[in-house]
Amino acid sequence: MSDTMEIDGQQQQKGVDAAVPDGFNTDYLRIYYAKLFPYGDFFKWLSYANDAKHPGCDQSYIGRRELSFTLENDIYLRFQSFDSAAELESSIKEKCPFKIDIGPVYSVDPAKRHAYAQSGNNVFVPVERELIFDIDISDYDDVRYCCSGADTCLDCWPLMTIVIKILDASLRGDFGFNHILWVYSGRRGVHCWVCDSRARKLTNEQRSAIADYFRVYKGGENSLKKVSLTGPVLHPFLARSYTDVLKGFFEDKLLHSQQLLASEERCQKILELIPDENVASELHDRWQGNRRSSISKEDVNTARWEQLKTTLQSGKHKTQGLRRCVEEIVFSYTYPRLDMEVSKHMNHLLKAPFCIHPKTGRVCVPIDPNNCDEFDPSAVPTLSQLLGELNAAGMQMDSESDWERTSLEKSIRFFRTSFLQPMLKACKEELENAYNAKLQQSKNALNW
Repeated sequence: MSDTMEIDGQQQQKGVDAAVPDGFNTDYLRIYYAKLFPYGDFFKWLSYANDAKHPGCDQSYIGRRELSFTLENDIYLRFQSFDSAAELESSIKEKCPFKIDIGPVYSVDPAKRHAYAQSGNNVFVPVERELIFDIDISDYDDVRYCCSGADTCLDCWPLMTIVIKILDASLRGDFGFNHILWVYSGRRGVHCWVCDSRARKLTNEQRSAIADYFRVYKGGENSLKKVSLTGPVLHPFLARSYTDVLKGFFEDKLLHSQQLLASEERCQKILELIPDENVASELHDRWQGNRRSSISKEDVNTARWEQLKTTLQSGKHKTQGLRRCVEEIVFSYTYPRLDMEVSKHMNHLLKAPFCIHPKTGRVCVPIDPNNCDEFDPSAVPTLSQLLGELNAAGMQMDSESDWERTSLEKSIRFFRTSFLQPMLKACKEELENAYNAKLQQSKNALNW
């Protein structure tokens, strides 16, 4: 298919001149990779300023990074590596991957790993990798009643917004990281890339420690109680999360959007989280009484929740376990549920930003953590929408700025100005400082 041909021009829909039929296919994808994928920005990101001419740059750096392509019919191409943006671009255009995953930076070029393996030394090991987090909304199926599996709607998506708010604040405030990229996974969740050099150089043990710091929800299929908040006071990070984010979200939004206390079955689920059976059955009886009273359907969730709080936090239930129980319920329903293994190991692959999700046709766009409340997954550009916009703009124009005439423009601009440029500035300063320190060291050695 030539780059300049009009897409499905013969199937124009009434009133929408350049519309392209919905869907995801190789022809659509080829045009996306030919016209819209931001190769330059993508390559600059993964080079971390090592693609410059400065003598402190590690010229081998980007060529030791693994990219993995998933082609049509689930054909996997692992351990791809590229020395230049042009090489990356021509490979993606030629192979047209349905999915691109980013792996670690290895000690040697991953494409040549077999040659090193034959030398007998175990030199092929991951040496650097962003600290990553992967959160799927399907892991919340026990606390959302509007959707399940990979489906999302505006009633349950705010659970992902909460993840961004809590993790982003802590990664910046508690750990001092600055260069954090949040990305919509294209369908059912969010990915987080912490790109500070300090984060990229963490060992697996250090990654595990950070992942454990965030681990509150320890859900197994069979354990009823998935959250245990022990100790006389909450850890400051958890206390902050609770008062600043979780409590308000649970009481003002989730309780109503998911009708958490509107039916016998749903009430039972919350009562099971109360360790004292007498208290649970006292509440159950009161709620049965509510059903016969005049509480309107709208207010039933709030009324029952207030009764639960009053009962658990009243003077006669002074025991620590019961007073903490309200917080445990809120944490069980709202606190981020991380895929721990992804964060703990350097060699995990994670889908690249700006891929297209084959099931939804949506682009994996960055999410602004400062405005994550406004993010609507159903409004994310789809492949066919972008091609329609290209059609409308006229396909023959300058290809450098094709994306500027589509709804992808906002996402690429955000990636560039809010994430990439500040991050590269920091990388260049670090390179410069490290190089100068090395020079000073060798001067000192000579003087000695």
